[in-house]
Amino acid sequence: MPPTRRPYDSGARRAAALRNRAAVLTACRDLLLRDGYRATTIRAVAQGAGVSPETVYKTFGGKPGLLKALWDSTLAGDDEPVSMAERPALRGVWNTRDPHTKLRLYAAFVRGVHERTAPLSALLAQAGPEAGQILATGEAERLTGITAFLAHLADQGVLGPGAEPRRTADACWALTGPHLFTQLTAGRGWSADDYQDWLAGILAATLLRPS
Repeated sequence: MPPTRRPYDSGARRAAALRNRAAVLTACRDLLLRDGYRATTIRAVAQGAGVSPETVYKTFGGKPGLLKALWDSTLAGDDEPVSMAERPALRGVWNTRDPHTKLRLYAAFVRGVHERTAPLSALLAQAGPEAGQILATGEAERLTGITAFLAHLADQGVLGPGAEPRRTADACWALTGPHLFTQLTAGRGWSADDYQDWLAGILAATLLRPS
């Protein structure tokens, strides 16, 4: 009789792929922060993760794809395939009715993003055009998210009168940006709580309909 084949276990295969992906992202982050952008090669990342370079290429498509995946997982706080708008922090913002509370929650969300991404952002900003493109893409995605948030405020009827959508989105994009966070915290010595309180107040003054 021919030997009996083992049944294909797709669940175990997916679990192994997720473990490898997590190990690669962790190795990439560790190498970047320890040795810098140029030293973080696919081969070095694969060695640190205990996988083959081919696995890294197959999963991420090369160094730009790997760095984008690292950026996205750092921004979100995990590597789950869930959009930012569907995550609990922003769902809480969306579901809160009081506009001032809504903006305080949004400011807390922005603070958390910047605290997670600041070290990686600073490193990528100094790493040349390839890495800079990741930051540029991230900023474009941030503007898209801010535009959606402003549309939500408009739908709720709390956005101030005469707010021109594009200019208002640009202003909010600038106020919530990583450079201002870094200037106020690292540059001027503000605590993260100080930044969050200031941001909530300035967003309320800029965006909300007068009481």
